[in-house]
Amino acid sequence: MKGIVMNVLADMVEKQFGMPEWNAILSEAGSEGAYTAAARYDDQELLDLVSIISRRQSMPIEDLVFAFGEFMFPAFYERYPALIDAEVDFLPLLASIDSVIHVEVNKLYPGAATPAFEEEWRNDSALMLRYRSQRKMCKLAEGLISGAAKHFNTTYALQHEPCMHRGADHCGLLVTLT
Repeated sequence: MKGIVMNVLADMVEKQFGMPEWNAILSEAGSEGAYTAAARYDDQELLDLVSIISRRQSMPIEDLVFAFGEFMFPAFYERYPALIDAEVDFLPLLASIDSVIHVEVNKLYPGAATPAFEEEWRNDSALMLRYRSQRKMCKLAEGLISGAAKHFNTTYALQHEPCMHRGADHCGLLVTLT
């Protein structure tokens, strides 16, 4: 996991629960918490932090990961507005994840292990995203989609079928404008 993701998690916890809580989480995890944006960290460290936050805040992990995705979108926009502003609307932005956004992410952060997204337009108002990642963080993807919808002031419905957590080789995220 790239340090930028760890930094955004720190920002979220500090903003929502305070710096003393973040320090307590780091202490419990046995981590110093000094993350360099471009450095690579073991995925398990992120998973451990999420597990600790979930327990300490009495929040189901899936809900926490979704909330992290929602928080992550504006945090990324603040850092890299040109990547988002390149698209003028919600669905075209989602359709550009692999072909534009992840290409640029890999230029900024060589070695980033970005998930794969295949897009399939169903019609002008429906886009199927096929998400594949060894991390199986489909709830993070859902949160990022929600964050993007808020950014573009767009309402949508999401159908999540199939899912890797139920044995599929990918997660199908059908995003339909409402």
